[in-house]
Amino acid sequence: MRLQEFHALKVWHGQHGRHPVEKIVWDAVLTVWLIGWVGSPTAFMLHLGWAEAGCLSVLFLPGLYVTLRRALHRAHLLRCDWIVALDR
Repeated sequence: MRLQEFHALKVWHGQHGRHPVEKIVWDAVLTVWLIGWVGSPTAFMLHLGWAEAGCLSVLFLPGLYVTLRRALHRAHLLRCDWIVALDR
């Protein structure tokens, strides 16, 4: 994801307080993503292969989450109002 997309989602969640679950899930995704960034150097320094793999895999979590939500929205399986913030 680009920085503009992160900012667009932050602005959308700030303006649409009536969707608290959306914000909680997005905050959880960003928290896990940040844990991956913080944990990666430690995992490399300690040579923990399982931790390295885990930390590196969650670095792609925000993009994967948005891609999944976009696909579910287009398939009419899940309504996702914040997708329009990314399409601008």
